[in-house]
Amino acid sequence: MMKLKDCNMYNITKRLSFLLLFFWLSLPCFAQFSITGKVLSKTDNSSITNAEVFLTTLGISTKTDASGNFSFNNLSEGSYTIAVFSFEYEVIEKVISISENTTVVFELPLLAAQLSEVVITKRKEKIFALKQLRQVEGTAVYAGKKSEVVVVDNLVANLAVNAPRQVYSQVVGLNIYENGDAGLQLNIGGRGLDPNRSANFNIRQNNYDISADVLGYPESYYTPPAEALQEIQIVRGAASLQYGTQFGGLINFKMKRPNPTKKIEWTSRQTLGSYNLITSFNSLSGTVGDFSYYTYFNYKEGDGWRDNSNFSARNYFAHVGYQLSSNTKIEGELTLFNYLAQQAGGLTDVQFNENPSFTNRDRNWFDIDWKVYSLRLEHKFSSKTNASFQVFGLDATRSAVGFRQNRVSQPDDNGARELLVDNFSNWGLEGRVLTRYNLFNDESILLLGSKYYNAENDQRQGPGSDGVGPDFTFQDEEFPNFERQASFTFPNKNLAFFAENVFNISNKFSVTPGIRWEKIKTESEGFFKNIVLDLAGNVILNEEIPDNRTFDRDFFLLGLGTTYKVNKSLEVYANLSQNYRSVTFNDIRIVNPSFVIDENIKDEEGFTMDFGTRGTLNGLLSYDVSVFGLRYDDRLGEVLFEDTDGSIKRKRGNIGDAFIYGLEFFADWNIQKIFFKNSTATRTNFFTNLALTNSEYLASEESNVVGNKVEFIPTINLKTGATFGFKNWLASLQYSYIGEQFTDATNAPQDVNDNQRGIEGSIPAYGVLDFSTSYTYKKWKLEAGVSNLFDESYFTRRATGYPGPGIIPAEPITFYTTLQFKL
Repeated sequence: MMKLKDCNMYNITKRLSFLLLFFWLSLPCFAQFSITGKVLSKTDNSSITNAEVFLTTLGISTKTDASGNFSFNNLSEGSYTIAVFSFEYEVIEKVISISENTTVVFELPLLAAQLSEVVITKRKEKIFALKQLRQVEGTAVYAGKKSEVVVVDNLVANLAVNAPRQVYSQVVGLNIYENGDAGLQLNIGGRGLDPNRSANFNIRQNNYDISADVLGYPESYYTPPAEALQEIQIVRGAASLQYGTQFGGLINFKMKRPNPTKKIEWTSRQTLGSYNLITSFNSLSGTVGDFSYYTYFNYKEGDGWRDNSNFSARNYFAHVGYQLSSNTKIEGELTLFNYLAQQAGGLTDVQFNENPSFTNRDRNWFDIDWKVYSLRLEHKFSSKTNASFQVFGLDATRSAVGFRQNRVSQPDDNGARELLVDNFSNWGLEGRVLTRYNLFNDESILLLGSKYYNAENDQRQGPGSDGVGPDFTFQDEEFPNFERQASFTFPNKNLAFFAENVFNISNKFSVTPGIRWEKIKTESEGFFKNIVLDLAGNVILNEEIPDNRTFDRDFFLLGLGTTYKVNKSLEVYANLSQNYRSVTFNDIRIVNPSFVIDENIKDEEGFTMDFGTRGTLNGLLSYDVSVFGLRYDDRLGEVLFEDTDGSIKRKRGNIGDAFIYGLEFFADWNIQKIFFKNSTATRTNFFTNLALTNSEYLASEESNVVGNKVEFIPTINLKTGATFGFKNWLASLQYSYIGEQFTDATNAPQDVNDNQRGIEGSIPAYGVLDFSTSYTYKKWKLEAGVSNLFDESYFTRRATGYPGPGIIPAEPITFYTTLQFKL
């Protein structure tokens, strides 16, 4: 059972649960009514199937059946706002007052045959605003949580390379590593979480896991292309109750859906950019009767802006769905992704300051082969109850070969390279049931779910070839005395049950308690070799050391969220949720003479709390302002220490307990409604995204840590910009400023005279300006842009391993242009 420090959360939640149960049992029954209706085409009075009907007052929605019918049940007397949306039709809203069962008919007018890009964008934003009011999405509950959604179609950005600084520009407080690899990997963190391969988030695609191993190695080597995405859903730390143990929360990539009105739709996007960048994205989509599909192929290649940094990647995705009945649907998905990249290595501070494009590594290579499978069944038992069941699996390989000394300045000796090969094989089952029932004179919502996850992974480290190219075969016979050798298997098992309940105490106030029970068993089975050579290179010692570990634990996670809708335009929310992060096999086993693992290493735990307000002001300003606190106990990290032989080494273990807190502010000002009020062909928006964050280590057994700031936290994280549009022309200008941040718990400052390692030290503050634009003409669209407009020289990370070690410099000024054709 996990401990709690400085927190009475268990007692608070238990008492609240008993109080809620008491009120529930003692509450008298009230009269309840229903709203039933029909959605028709105004042109020919035909029924519109699959139209989305939003009961915006309560934040719930449904879809029309084959006859265009819909219904909302168990409603108390009062007024409700209903909005209806369907492809190729105008959005309509009505206010319905009920004191008895009520029937209403919506007649939707067809859209004009040709809309300008500005009008289309405005329409998408209106639809998005409606969706933001939902407490529930499918079989997931988001009431009372700090959540954000990136609507990709609304972006004017470099989608061809997944440019994270632009794609996530309106998500508050994200810290981003930039590798200049055309978006092959996503590296984001937030609130003091290491951005490396987004390992502190639960990464999903269409609600199933896609990381290497959710528990044992939660790093993401595959990122879907932004050109294929409909939305990116981000839920902060409170997501741990539904989606598993993590501090960051959830990132769910929601792929584009099949076009419901065409049998075949073809989209082709071809991009050229700086340093011989070429990307090609082609997709097909459509619906034929009860069968629907969406598929794409994406190819990328480029030389990279530094020597020895070329890459090529291929990504294939297929989604098929079949409507078994009006209440049942089955969907299957397949993702194939592989890429090969040469890695130019890291730099010391001196090397970076002299020439950021310098590289002294020409034999380092990285290879990924990713396969992900999913099968999902959705069934609607009634208008109140629906369920989903999903089985998913992953079969993947990660291989890295190269000369990887911590003395970054050391030239490659052209000998045997270090080779690391990881094989990931895992599968899981997740089932959810969501039901609505009458309580407190309003409809409340109960979610029950469970998940089983099984992984069988293996990792091997040893001698690679002494060649130059991407050779990922072990050379044991040729180099038997290679110093870094290990072989391990990592079997992991996880069983979880979770529940959340949205108690709508009134039309304005809701309380959402939640609970999750986890049983986790992670194991490490294998050996590493201890090989000692004398100064002449002769073997003094060659021994095989077994290293078997088992971590078996079970525990509860509790949480509580609340929302209060002051009025239609203002909502106050708060939540408190426990978090947990399992020790990964990357935490406990990599053979490196300059790297030491604390043998007493253990899991991390803590909690996250948010309090904020969000809404709109006179239809001119949308905003979300919140404060947060994150307690992080037994935080894993790295510190420098002097070993018994006098050498300086890095040690990974539980550094101590930390507290992170701050203010997060987002605002989007619709300037067009003030200065161009009567112009439907004009769009002008200005946004500001600001996070002010502070932190402190409260306790630690390590020296020179207590009182220090937590690593990976810039005090100021600002992104601001404007989007302009006139008819079919759109443009955006965005400025990003990230303050100085430390990279280790000792708060080592930047050493501009460091000409050896480049691993330790702070990351200096930097500011970057980006510009993007697009023009649409009939079925054609031309996009172009400049990233890092003022050619700022900066870096965002000091890598301790691949793709370093050392400073990884960010890209200088780059250009791109994309031509899209849609049929």
